[in-house]
Amino acid sequence: MTSFVRPVEPGQDPLIEPSAGTASTRTYRPVSSHLAIAPPVSVVIPAMNEAENLPYVFKTLPEWIHEVVLVDGNSTDDTVAVARELWPDVKVVRQLGKGKGDALITGFNACTGDIIVMVDADGSADGHEIVSYVSALVSGADFAKGSRFANGGGTDDMTPVRKLGNWALCTVVNAKFGARYTDLCYGYNAFWRQCLDKIELDCTGFEVETLMNIRVVKAGLRVQEIPSHEYLRIHGVSNLRAVRDGIRVLRVILSERSGRRERRRLARAVAVSAGQGEAS
Repeated sequence: MTSFVRPVEPGQDPLIEPSAGTASTRTYRPVSSHLAIAPPVSVVIPAMNEAENLPYVFKTLPEWIHEVVLVDGNSTDDTVAVARELWPDVKVVRQLGKGKGDALITGFNACTGDIIVMVDADGSADGHEIVSYVSALVSGADFAKGSRFANGGGTDDMTPVRKLGNWALCTVVNAKFGARYTDLCYGYNAFWRQCLDKIELDCTGFEVETLMNIRVVKAGLRVQEIPSHEYLRIHGVSNLRAVRDGIRVLRVILSERSGRRERRRLARAVAVSAGQGEAS
């Protein structure tokens, strides 16, 4: 077993509430019979008023993971208290903005693990699948993408209309960006933390998964799909709106294809250069 000392970090982030205890070292830990060791794994769970669902989420999380980062979207129920009861060392981060994309970006910034896993807080994801995601990354993938439509996957939660919309958008992304995805709008994914430097997330809503999938391909990262089963939300109602969020996903696809992002970068670079020229 190999271990190494955690890098010294700056003072406590005011957005991160202290947990019951912290580990002093990172360790490559035994995981399962088919995955002998794993780097430190951070699980990010964005949650807003999910107190009733968290027991189902936490009970399937592997005990060998390095940390759980719960991003609280200003819940008015006992979400934070329940999370701390279920996982005493949970790292709670307060979300200042709004939207799933904003929550995930906030959580990613708080992670200290080498691998980051995204898990929804509604009880639809099975934490036992995390070992498959980590296995893919340890075996050489940069990004392990969950798929409900890969062989072995499935979903209990998608209406025929949503399935059709997901298929259509996935087909467009595959055609425009040279991807081979079988699923597009699914939030159960995992990746090496350094991938964030190459995909530069900058969206706030449910379109975040699509943006990640597109930029991963554009960055030339190695992607492996992981068959995953999506279960029904256990309690409450999802904030997802098929038409509204489908339009946002389509806008992201068109924006990334048109190269607006690259043009904005060039414009900023030109502006900075011009400013430096005037200063000299």
